Formats: sequence, C-alpha cells, structure tokens
Amino acid sequence: MQDPNEDTEWNDILRKKGILPPKETSKEEEEEREQEELLQQQSVVKTYESMTLEELEENEDEFSDDDEAAIEMYRQQRLAQWKANELKNVFGEVKEISGQDYIQEVNKAGEDIWVVLHLYKQGIPLCTLINQHLSALARKFPQTKFLKSISTTCIPNYPDRNLPTIFVYRHGDMRAQFIGPLVFGGMNLKADELEWKLSESGALKTELEENPHKQIQDKLMTSIRCSIPSKRDSDDSDDD
Repeated sequence: MQDPNEDTEWNDILRKKGILPPKETSKEEEEEREQEELLQQQSVVKTYESMTLEELEENEDEFSDDDEAAIEMYRQQRLAQWKANELKNVFGEVKEISGQDYIQEVNKAGEDIWVVLHLYKQGIPLCTLINQHLSALARKFPQTKFLKSISTTCIPNYPDRNLPTIFVYRHGDMRAQFIGPLVFGGMNLKADELEWKLSESGALKTELEENPHKQIQDKLMTSIRCSIPSKRDSDDSDDD
C-alpha cells in the first residue's frame, strides 16, 4: 500500500483533489518552515531598513501586514536620526575662523552642509555691512553654516581690492564665489538681495520669488521713463 505521506507527484495531485488528507509535517519540517519564514521576513526588513524616510513612504503600499510593525520601527528610528541630525546641524550665527580652522570648518563641515565663508577686513564699510547681513541670515537659515575670516589670516597676501569676498562650499567643493564690491552693488546692498544671491548658489532655501534688486531696477526704470518727456510733449512745447 502506498504511503499517503510520501512525496510523490501522484500524492500531490490526490492531495489537491482532496482524496488524500494534507501531508503530515514532522517537527523538523515545521521548524524548517518557520525558519524560512523568519529569514524571509528578515530579508524584507533588511531591504527597507536601508531606505530613507521618503523611500519608506513611497513603498508603504507594498508592505504586508506582517512587515508593518518592523517597518514602522525602522521608520521611527529613521525619524529620530533625522531629528538628531537637524538639531546637531543647527548653527544660527556667524563663526570667526582662521586659516588653521579652514579644513575642519569647511572641508569637514559634514554631509549635505552648505558653508558660506566671508573674507573681510576691518575698516572696509561694505565688509561690515555684509557681516551684519550674514548675522541676520545665519539666524534665519540655521541649517547653513556661516563663517567669516579676516582675509589675510585665511589666505596670505589676499588683495584688499577683492574684498568683500564670499565663497560657498558643499562637501568641501566650492559651488560659488562673489568677489569684489561691484558684485554686491556697493553700500546699497540689502539683506534680502544677499539672501537671493546665496539662494541662487544653493546655500539657502529662500521663500523669495524673485530677485529683490530687479524690483528696484524696474521701479528706477519706470521713474526714469516718467521723468523723460515724450516726443508729443516736446512737439507741443515747440508749437508754443
């Protein structure tokens, strides 16, 4: 007589048709099955534990009910890590550095940290103005690292004619540079204009929708056009 628990193709067919009862599983087979399920669950969790918060949210619909608890645990861990990094990377002020501090403060600033470095000298009014603006921007954008350094202590023999100078870095690489007074528009420079300049380099995430300096230029041109007599006005004046 054929053993109903024997692993044969015919027995599998009979089990599917309900002629034979389900195969009895031994204790060893049951443990092996449970181990396979555990390994499968761990592999799923391992896949998702390397994801960012955004990726976890994007793939949320693909999670099974069994995965949800483990995935939620990793989501909370990711969120806690993100909050810790946010707190750690809050600066909020302009830090004075020397050339000896450059590597640590700029090259090793940290992952995804934008660094704004102002080279200045005492006694140059525009440098003083920019330091004031940068102090306000540092409070407004605490995730950006703002630094200042007396030019010759950071770069020996750096010419005064190039001051003020602002360098923008990320991951130790220079992303933008603003050199000399003409770039900044002189003493008429406003804080929001400097904010716009730095936002164009990527260092800040501004809420400004357009360059504030452009608005001033537009108003100036409108004023000039209004003050210039039209050709018709000139002709009428000649007739008189």
